[in-house]
Amino acid sequence: MKILPDSESWLSLNLIDGLGGESIRRLLVAFGSPTAIFAANTRALECIVKKSVANNIKRGPNSDKISAALKWLEDPANSIITLADSDYPYLLLNIADPPPLLYLKGQRRLLSMPALAVVGSRNATPQGISNAETFAEAASNAGLCIVSGMALGIDTAAHRGGLRGSAASMAVVGTGLDIVYPAKNHQLAHELAKNGAIISEFPLGMPAIGHNFPRRNRIISGMTHACLVVEAALRSGSLITARQALEQGRDVLAIPGSIHSPLSKGCHALIKQGAKLVENTQDILDELGHHAIANTANTQEEIHTIHSAESALLLEHLGYDNVSIDTLCVRSGLTAEAVSAMLLTLELDGFIASLPGGCYQRIR
Repeated sequence: MKILPDSESWLSLNLIDGLGGESIRRLLVAFGSPTAIFAANTRALECIVKKSVANNIKRGPNSDKISAALKWLEDPANSIITLADSDYPYLLLNIADPPPLLYLKGQRRLLSMPALAVVGSRNATPQGISNAETFAEAASNAGLCIVSGMALGIDTAAHRGGLRGSAASMAVVGTGLDIVYPAKNHQLAHELAKNGAIISEFPLGMPAIGHNFPRRNRIISGMTHACLVVEAALRSGSLITARQALEQGRDVLAIPGSIHSPLSKGCHALIKQGAKLVENTQDILDELGHHAIANTANTQEEIHTIHSAESALLLEHLGYDNVSIDTLCVRSGLTAEAVSAMLLTLELDGFIASLPGGCYQRIR
C-alpha cells in the first residue's frame, strides 16, 4: 500500500487523546484538513474543543503509535479510508456519526458495492446457522456484499456464506485490526482479509471493550442498504443494530422461526413492529429493488432427494421445532432403533442437526 502524504496527519488526528469523531468533524469544518488543524494556534482550537483537548492536539499523538500505524500501512493489504477519500462508503456519510477514519484490511473495492447487513445471535441454533449461510451466499451471488460483525454464531455463518458468493463479505469489528476477536475466528479473519475485507474505526492495539461493540454496530447498519436479522432473543445485541438501521433510514428484515424458540422472539418482535418478513432470498431482493441473477439465489426452494421413503416421512414428522427421539417414535409409530438409524442418515445428509438433550432440529 502506497502511503499517501496526508496519511500521517489523518492517523495523528485519530490518535489524539480525548478527541472523538464529532469533535474531529467540527475541526475539519473549521480548518479544512488535519494538517491545518495541527497548524492552528491553541486559541483557535479552543473555539472548537475544550482547552485540555486543544493542548493534546498541540502536543500531538504518541509517536510510537504513529510509527506502528505507518508500519502497518506498509503491508499492501492494509489501508485507511478518510472522510476526504472518494471511496469512503457513501451511505456511511449520511449517518449521524460517521467515523472520520476507517482502518481496512483486504479488498478496498468492496466499499463501493451494494451491501446487506446480516446479524443475529452468538448462540445460534443449527437452523439459524444454516439460514445465515444460505441466505448470505444467495444474496452475495445476487450482487450484495455481506456485512456483519465477525462474532460467533450468526455473524460467522453470514461471513462464510458471503465469501462463498460472488460479492464476498466485509467484517466490521470492535477492536484494532491487529487483534482477532474472538480468537476462534482467526481462520475466518484470514479468509476475509484475503478475499473480503475487515474494517474498524478503532486504532491498532484497541482490545475488545464492551462499549465499543454497540458503536461498531452503527457502521454495520450504516454502510448497508438493509439489515437482515436471522435469529435473535428479545435482549439481543442484534436488535441494537436493527434499531440503528431504522434510525439511519435503512430497511430492516427478519426471518421468522418457531414460536417456541427464545431466539425467534427478537425477530418476531421486529416483524410486529413493521420489519419485512423474509422467507426466501427473493424477498430481500424485492425489498431492495434487486433481481436475482441465478436460480440458486432462493436456497429455500432447493430440491433435495431423500432415498428412503420412511426417512422422508420421518422428516415430515420432525417438522421444524426441536423434537426428541421419544416424540418421533410416538408420531411415526417406529421403534427407537429405527428412528435413531434414520436420524443418523438424515444428519449425515445435512437435513437435520442434533441438539443438547437428545433432541433434533430440521435445517433443510
